[in-house]
Amino acid sequence: MALIDSSAVNVSLPIIQARLHATAAEIQWIVEGYALFLSALILIGGALGDRYGRRLLFLIGTWLFTGTSVACALANDPAFLVGMRCIQGIGAASMIPGSLALITATFEERTRGRAIGIWSAASAVTMAAGPVLGGWLTQTLTWRAIFLINVPFAAAALTLTYLCVPESRAGSHGKPDVAGSACITVALGLITLGLIEVQAGEKIVSSIALCAGVLAALAFVTVERRADSPVVPLRLFASRAFTIANLYTLLLYAGLGGALFFVPFELINAMHYTPTAAGAALLPTIGLIGAFSPLSGLLADRIGARMPMVVGAAVAAIGFALYGRLGVDATYLTSVLPAALVLGIGAALFVSPLTTAVMNATDPDDLGAASGINNSVSRTGGLIAIALLGIVVVIVAQHALPPALQASFMGTARQALLTGAPPAGFAPSQSLALHEAYTLGFRAAMFSAAALAAGASVIAFFLPRDKNTMT
Repeated sequence: MALIDSSAVNVSLPIIQARLHATAAEIQWIVEGYALFLSALILIGGALGDRYGRRLLFLIGTWLFTGTSVACALANDPAFLVGMRCIQGIGAASMIPGSLALITATFEERTRGRAIGIWSAASAVTMAAGPVLGGWLTQTLTWRAIFLINVPFAAAALTLTYLCVPESRAGSHGKPDVAGSACITVALGLITLGLIEVQAGEKIVSSIALCAGVLAALAFVTVERRADSPVVPLRLFASRAFTIANLYTLLLYAGLGGALFFVPFELINAMHYTPTAAGAALLPTIGLIGAFSPLSGLLADRIGARMPMVVGAAVAAIGFALYGRLGVDATYLTSVLPAALVLGIGAALFVSPLTTAVMNATDPDDLGAASGINNSVSRTGGLIAIALLGIVVVIVAQHALPPALQASFMGTARQALLTGAPPAGFAPSQSLALHEAYTLGFRAAMFSAAALAAGASVIAFFLPRDKNTMT
């Protein structure tokens, strides 16, 4: 549910923007609000699961996520939808680390890679299937169905969890690290706000928000060093493999999250795909991830995670670069399909080995915390990258506009360049000029994502070679 919603909403954003008359900033916050609370609170979600029961936190998160999904489906105001998405992120922050920690605690190390491979495949397939499902539901029913689809999934998940899943906990004690969680939430929120305000050209607001965000991040580090039960045990980073794997995660998922936010806008607004067609454009990626993620998990068990991670990130970088070939006159067979295929191959190679590397570099009592940290890092990468790549898109697109149109996109109106949606009253020739300018901004964002993935590939070279000495 959490991963479907992470990706299904993206395809529907152009439609939600039109139906709710939302601004570009509000549309961005529909994604960023969810990602913000998921990124920040997934840390304490994992730690609370270790202390009080991973099954218990998983169930609480599922109930909360389901309730807010229904509320999202009933939203008639962009601000209300953003608020519900924020609470939905809190529910997801309990579900996601709980699911992986329960699996990891159940399986021995010799079979853990295969089990995680199945988990990773299910996660990747549902995340990748989200655009297809979201596009189809939006086009045939309504965008609201994206959230209502969670209800039957939740009923099945809750029933199976109550009946079949044993409780698991680390047995540690201590007060929850509320101060640390508050600091990181404020830090990520302010930094994201500052970057979004940069897109609008609000220099004073963006500067204040970014400076305050950095101070909150420094306060978070200070709190964690002094806390008796920190939400982020800094001792975990004494493991070279754990540190490298999380840096790899930050760069790679920044590229992935940032790129996949903008692809639907390019397909729907610039290339005039229907929502269903835009979602179906990623079907090759789905098939490749589903077919080969379990095999790459098995490969990591045999030869270690290092080389699959190196090659996977490098292939993903090529996939992002291929997405940069999209444009107003591009075709599916020559532009979209090659990018989807290559990206799918790369993702299938790195998803399972990365998860295995993180969990094998961690003591059993820290599985929930390690899972929370790695998931938080991946979501934080996407959270920040959407805002950063948004700046790239807006700046490049504005400079690419004909001089006669540039005056129409000054100040806060610059954010309209984020989605490539022509303002009301634009003539066809003006709309075409905007689409072409947006495509250039989109290409710059894709090449930036490719650079991030390439950096991750280089970093993976520094992982330990021996699969049995991951620490």
